Amino acid sequence: MALDTPKTELNSLGFAKAPKDTRVLVAMSGGVDSSVVAAQLASEGYDVVGITLQLYDHGAALAKKGACCAGRDIHDARRVAEEMGFPHYVLDYENKFRESVIDEFADSYLAGATPVPCIRCNERVKFRDLLETAKDLDADCMATGHYIQRFMGSEKAELHKAADGDRDQSYFLFSTKQEQLDYLRFPLGHLRSKAETRELARKFGLPVADKPDSQDICFVPNGSYASVIEKLRPGAADPGQIVHLDGEVLGEHKGVIHYTVGQRRGLGIGGREPLYVVKLDVDKKHVIVGPKEALATRKVPVREINWLGDEPFESREEWHVSVRVRSTRAPKEAIVRPLSATEAEVELLSPEEGVAPGQACVFYETEGTRIWGGGWIWRGY
Repeated sequence: MALDTPKTELNSLGFAKAPKDTRVLVAMSGGVDSSVVAAQLASEGYDVVGITLQLYDHGAALAKKGACCAGRDIHDARRVAEEMGFPHYVLDYENKFRESVIDEFADSYLAGATPVPCIRCNERVKFRDLLETAKDLDADCMATGHYIQRFMGSEKAELHKAADGDRDQSYFLFSTKQEQLDYLRFPLGHLRSKAETRELARKFGLPVADKPDSQDICFVPNGSYASVIEKLRPGAADPGQIVHLDGEVLGEHKGVIHYTVGQRRGLGIGGREPLYVVKLDVDKKHVIVGPKEALATRKVPVREINWLGDEPFESREEWHVSVRVRSTRAPKEAIVRPLSATEAEVELLSPEEGVAPGQACVFYETEGTRIWGGGWIWRGY
């Protein structure tokens, strides 16, 4: 009679082998989050390999405070690896980053959109190119310091919101493909606060325990998008007219790139009721303004959809979900009607203000924490 084969327990990363036999590549930005991930896994005995990406000019990076992947951050990541005793490498991804993220950011902005380059960086650099590097190094998985959760469902790996709603980064990770999700791990997603992360950093004696969080987009100094666009695309800031929805010309502007949909301050057209930017007409070089109610939108066209549901996206005429149209907004109930495998019309059950092309529209489970995917808003109203 055959004996039952004893079941091998899974380690904390979900593999049926000892941590020392499990190689994990940790994407290290030099900040406290990814440093804690690397230190935690190293302390558990995993075969950790730390990788930091140099994404833009090293000299310029050293002069910029508060940005990820800068020269100081590379130094900090290396120090953490030395403290914890695992190998660390710096990869020059400057050309890939420019081609995959920065150039599109500039072109989208010039087209009147409000792009989110951090999403493209995760999608095209960290979770594509770096993930392939991890596989080339025979890593069993890749871990990051993102605040999001990955659970094994009955069908496949699922993406869920972080336990800490204030730190949840699901908006920036909606485009993660299923095959990437199968390979990725997010060890911080279950933590309830950033204070817990910093306490772990102190526990491991990490030099970055009290390092401030980065605030700006890494290649945008002081949050000035327009200055970056002018540098990347000389002559982009052509002047034009500020026009009311009723057609009245209210003034002049110094370039459409200085404005975003929903903006109120800095218009320079005082003396009337409060006005907001409701649309950017790049071809006519018009900044179109109107009252706050003109920003309200119910119908949102979405394309480049990444679907993480268990059933095919087109298997239903409509999906009842919650959606987030800005990273700073809470999800609101909506109906998503597929037009193809990658396009849909989203109907918001209550109108949203400031819906802008170039932003993401992320789909969530209405009752629960699961992320169904999402797409890109591609046309304004």
